[in-house]
Order: sequence, then C-alpha cells, then structure tokens
Amino acid sequence: MIRLAGVGKRYGRGDFVLRDVDLSVEPGHVVGVLGSNGSGKSTLLRIMAGVSHATTGTVTGTPRIGYLPDRFPAGQRMGARAYLRHMARVRGLTDLSVIDPLLERLALVGGPTAPLRTLSKGNAQKVGLAQAVMVRPDLLILDEPWSGLDVGTHAILGELVAETRARGASVVFTDHRPQVVHDHADVVHLMTDGRLTAESAEPTTRIVLRGDGAGWAAEPGVRHAVVEGPQVVLTVEVASVDAVLLRALKDGWSVREVAPCSP
Repeated sequence: MIRLAGVGKRYGRGDFVLRDVDLSVEPGHVVGVLGSNGSGKSTLLRIMAGVSHATTGTVTGTPRIGYLPDRFPAGQRMGARAYLRHMARVRGLTDLSVIDPLLERLALVGGPTAPLRTLSKGNAQKVGLAQAVMVRPDLLILDEPWSGLDVGTHAILGELVAETRARGASVVFTDHRPQVVHDHADVVHLMTDGRLTAESAEPTTRIVLRGDGAGWAAEPGVRHAVVEGPQVVLTVEVASVDAVLLRALKDGWSVREVAPCSP
C-alpha cells in the first residue's frame, strides 16, 4: 500500500528530525507509532500523507489518504457541515449524505451548523476526524487522534479504526501513551529521536510509578517511558519487571499499577 525506505527529514540546514526510516504498511492493518512529544511522529505522518516531502529516501505507493493532523485548523468562519461539504467536493466525493450522520455519531457539540472558530479543541478534533474518514480512504492517517476527545468519543474513534481495517483499508496513528497504542494497533513501532524501530513481539508489562527522578528510559528492560504529569508510565519486558520494581522501591517511588500490556 505504502512503503518508506531510508526516509530522512530536516528543515533547512538544521539537524535531521527523521533518520533512515523504513516502514511498510500493508492492507488491512492498524499501525501504531509510539513516541514522546518531539520524537518525530508528526513529521513522519506528514510525509506519509504527502503534505511534506522527505529530504532523503523514497516513498512509494499512492493510496487514497484521509489525514487528521496533530493541530486541526479550526479558525474558519464556516460551519462544520459547510466545511465538510467543501472538503468533500475538493476530494471528489459526490455523496454528501454521509456528513450529517457522521457528525451525529461523533456527537459534535453545537450541531452541524456550529462555526468552526467557536469549537473547543475536542470538538474541532471531531470535525477533523470526520473529514479524514468520510472519503473512505485506503490509508487513514491519524496524528494523536485521541488527544482532546471526550471519553464517549474515544470509543467511537476506536470503532471507526476497527471499521476501516475491517473493509481492508489500513490505519496509521500516533500516540505518546503505550496503553492507547497497544489497545488499538496490531503492529507497533517505536519512535525515538527520529528513528523508527519495530517493537518486539515479546510480552510486556505496564508499570505506573509516582515520584521524583528520571533516567527510566535507559533502565535495562524498559522499552518505553512516558511522563504523564506526576507519574511515569513504563513499558517493561516481562523478564525485567522484578528488577525495575526493586529499583523503584529503593529510590522511593510509589508503584501505582502493574499490569500486562494489551496484546
């Protein structure tokens, strides 16, 4: 469907923000890219969506794409329905009857005539999601799509991802939270400092700690460490769980959760 080989990206003469990325997305798969803010996730998706060009490497494949950027431009005067109708025509979609049911399903506050510039971040995200899925893309690209959504819409988004895969299309999404990625993806990649690596198929454990300190990403057996407010969420290889917990307790951390990561 789409393949990236040796893809790198830098802006001007600055450092590379993506380095030697190889990624192949096959039909009927959901690919999750897990990484912290600033790791290069958004740059990768912009290149896949065709809105940015790689500095090095190649991108092959021309699937029909639906794209939700990390910051949906919601400052327009037009209403949600009018905006989606305009975007549908731009994309060559002739059946506009899908728009209102989609907005109703996403529970857009203010209804389909609500001006985009009056919407909250979460409701603007719903309109952005609607414009991405309404064209029934071959490849749905979603940048941190669960961010800002209310709890009820989290489940709807999960349904839309599953429905896209069920019809043989593919989804690539990013998130900084390991549990979200593992809940929805059947293929997981890790993005660290602009480099993409496939996550091992070996089982992992989610450990949530509360306390002060750093350096967990370098701890042996820790696949990923994400700071969420006063807590740090670790994805840990099963064989290293006891050692990680021992270090946490010795260093005065409070262990808030230990649970298997979703397969």
